[in-house]
Amino acid sequence: MYCVKCGVRLQEGTERCPLCDTPVWDPGGAEPEPTFSERYPVPLKSRRYPIMAFLTALMAAVSLSALIYCLTREHGVSWSGYVMLACALIYFGGTFPFWFKKREPLIFVPLAFALICGYLLYVCLKSGGHWFLSFAFPVTMIAGAITTAAVAFFRFGKRRRVLKTGILLVVIGCSAMLVELFQVITFGGKMFSWSLYPVCGFSLIGLFLVLCGLIPPWRDYLERKLFL
Repeated sequence: MYCVKCGVRLQEGTERCPLCDTPVWDPGGAEPEPTFSERYPVPLKSRRYPIMAFLTALMAAVSLSALIYCLTREHGVSWSGYVMLACALIYFGGTFPFWFKKREPLIFVPLAFALICGYLLYVCLKSGGHWFLSFAFPVTMIAGAITTAAVAFFRFGKRRRVLKTGILLVVIGCSAMLVELFQVITFGGKMFSWSLYPVCGFSLIGLFLVLCGLIPPWRDYLERKLFL
């Protein structure tokens, strides 16, 4: 016989290995009793669905309460439209994705920004403004495009994260000039009154990260510090 742990040859009748003190198992003798349970573990019930059902009922109750109040007291939709659309925006943008076990952010992130556009359009129409197409819509689309690109960058590749972060920061900084341009077109004012500050700040940090991402020692150090 030999020890099953260290391989030392054992004499007949030895109960424990003299070298490593491991109990002797004789393959020709009786099989040892299993040390694990033969029962399958019972999967834990998820608490997500009761919470989601409660949030759904809560959003529906708030929306219906606001609508009924406005219809009975003010004889019209009045301000309940803002409440109902806000509840829909919060629900479908932040709550509805959790009904799914596998949530695809590349679907729900653009959906959330589309809902934001719809809410801003309603506010613009109700307030009699003309700022949606010239300001709110392009700014929301810029924010949605940058956010979707960031999700795609970090979801489908864990390599070169420092370089990707630097590129995103440069894009965010440069997008500030577009936001200010749409602001000037819609509301008037002077160009480059505030956009140069985020452009300089984000671009400097972004270019530094891009440079670090191109130098392997710096890239490895920053990835360990920032992403681990």
